[in-house]
Amino acid sequence: MAIRTRVTELLGVEHPIIQGGMAWTATWELVAAVSKAGGFGVIGAGHMPTDLLRDQIRAAKAATGKPFGVNLMLLTPHIDDIVDMVLAEGVHAVTTGAGNPGKYMEALKAKGIKVLPIAPSVALAKRLESIGADAIIGEGMEAGGHIGDLTTMVLTPQLVDAVDVPVIAAGGIADGRGIAAAFALGAEAVQVGTRFMCADECTIHPSVKQRLLKARDRDTVVTGYTTGHPVRVLKNKLSRQIEQLDRANLPDQIETLGAGKLAACMREGDVEYGSIMAGQCSAMVDRIMPASRIVAEMMAEAEAAMRALAGLVS
Repeated sequence: MAIRTRVTELLGVEHPIIQGGMAWTATWELVAAVSKAGGFGVIGAGHMPTDLLRDQIRAAKAATGKPFGVNLMLLTPHIDDIVDMVLAEGVHAVTTGAGNPGKYMEALKAKGIKVLPIAPSVALAKRLESIGADAIIGEGMEAGGHIGDLTTMVLTPQLVDAVDVPVIAAGGIADGRGIAAAFALGAEAVQVGTRFMCADECTIHPSVKQRLLKARDRDTVVTGYTTGHPVRVLKNKLSRQIEQLDRANLPDQIETLGAGKLAACMREGDVEYGSIMAGQCSAMVDRIMPASRIVAEMMAEAEAAMRALAGLVS
């Protein structure tokens, strides 16, 4: 059984699985592997220098002829330069977060680049649809990294009812059961981040992968509430320091303390004083394997779950 939706048609992919565009984590190696497996790989631009991101895009193109995209963090200081470069290089789609992509929508559409913004609320999703979003990624608070305050279970059906473009469910999805649940809520694809951190092709430090494999169900925490940009991470010494600063209402100190900590974790392997951005589904990640096997297993599980649910209806 193949699962075909408006999203698979929109992106030109076999499977309705979009790999999350995780900064310092989703590099061309992982992106190419996910796209080759029939999903949609997404390079995590984050605050990456423009020239380095160009190299990432070109490396992904050289590694696969399959569609892939770039995640644009719209609060990046040099975002205008990044968008100009992406327009020049060309990718199939961009996902966007931390802002409104309206400023760039016309130029992206003129180049045939699909725009899939992340929305943690119905109000934002409606605004994004009105300015031309091709689909909406509804990200629940179960996700790793920057989050909103609604769960995937609650947010997804509300978005489906509120907008006409396809909805992609994100946050807390690490296996095929999660895909089946998202589709039952009306989503037409899922975005998966944390599970792909333990793909063979993911280039994060091995210490981070081992920390993920040891995670238990309550090992994530949301930090940085007082900054207005809360972040879900795995608990460590850094998260405890930030929690103390949150209680003392010292957002400026949190921003200073947190600077550079994601890279220190993912690239250098500092799992105590680095920021281990990962979702609540971390405890469901128990093996390191090729991205192709992750995609294949998730799709097989999803199909089995959907058949089982269909069998309950008489």
